[in-house]
Amino acid sequence: MILFWVICAFLIVIALAFVLPPAMQPSQETKTKADDERREANIAVYRDQLSELEADLRNGIIAEDQYAQDRDEIERRLLEDTAGVSKKKPAATPVNGRNTAYLLGLGIPFIAVIFYLKVGEPKLIEDPGAVSSPPAAAASGPMERSQEQIEANVEKLAKKLESNPNDAEGWLMLARSYSSMEKFGEAAGAYAKAAELTPKNADLWAEYAFATAMASGKSLQGKPLELINHALQIEPENAKALQLAGTAAFEVKDYKKAIDYWQRVLKKVPPESDVGKAITDRINEAKTLAGSK
Repeated sequence: MILFWVICAFLIVIALAFVLPPAMQPSQETKTKADDERREANIAVYRDQLSELEADLRNGIIAEDQYAQDRDEIERRLLEDTAGVSKKKPAATPVNGRNTAYLLGLGIPFIAVIFYLKVGEPKLIEDPGAVSSPPAAAASGPMERSQEQIEANVEKLAKKLESNPNDAEGWLMLARSYSSMEKFGEAAGAYAKAAELTPKNADLWAEYAFATAMASGKSLQGKPLELINHALQIEPENAKALQLAGTAAFEVKDYKKAIDYWQRVLKKVPPESDVGKAITDRINEAKTLAGSK
């Protein structure tokens, strides 16, 4: 019985070691609620951008070097948005904090003992066999962000852009977020805003073309092709635009032109890479179809 109470005292000391330090710590000044919400929204958007970028790499839309460059840029912006939190030196522990700590230090052991004597079973201490083994607790994994949370953060960004319509980076983030959510109509509208503000960004025009195509029956003919050609006018060797141009030519069975576009993309990536193999397969398919005509 004495051993039991010694163990209890030891466990209480351990528990107080976790409870008291936070209670003794002073409260620190935090950013405003609006800043916190914006930072949270930006983090969610950056995550969506990285997911979309990885999807582009898997689908062969971008080369590995372009993927690495875009990923580094996204991570740099994320660090800039989240690293600017100012910190202040903690002041001396306030009186209220000390009082709370003292109250916890004295109250927790007292309440624990009273609670055990009231609802516990002291007799079972001397008869351990009477205690049944509790079932193992199910391990719960880390909480994942729900789709509703992601959509809520994206909508927050959209509302902020209503009051700041000249934020080109914001429109681009919003467009890519909508694309990752497969809301291609909204994505095309956001890309249009971003393109107006940064008209010399060939990657942006290529992504705009892709979103427009997905929103209009997954065909690259018509306006999507116009956007692709505009991207190639800005940057004739842009990998994204060349990839889409090849696909557009393949759609209309212009296999020679498709092969030409894709071979230009292939020069930009290692042939043995996943992207290189995927493009090589498309080229071989186009050659086979061209030979059967």
